[in-house]
Amino acid sequence: MKKEELKKILQDSEFQSLIKKVTTVSLIFTAAIMIVYYSFILLLAYGKDFLSQPVSEGSATTIGIPIGIGVIVAAWILTGLYVYWANKNYDPMVKKLREKFRG
Repeated sequence: MKKEELKKILQDSEFQSLIKKVTTVSLIFTAAIMIVYYSFILLLAYGKDFLSQPVSEGSATTIGIPIGIGVIVAAWILTGLYVYWANKNYDPMVKKLREKFRG
């Protein structure tokens, strides 16, 4: 690819819009998983009494187990939401840009 072609793509308003959207969505999903994960870590550090309580009377399972599973499930859900967004929004925008600059 020549410098002129690359410069044309980088200055294109649709390309710049795509970059803004991807950056925004990526930051939102990154912040969401960081909040979930670090909240759990802080709970492990400062809420040991809470996490060590049994789920129900006589149960060997503590509250920490379902919360830990919830962190994993939250990561799966956030990943699925990102993939859904990418398939619905990102991929069509990239396809449109490819067609625009190839043809």
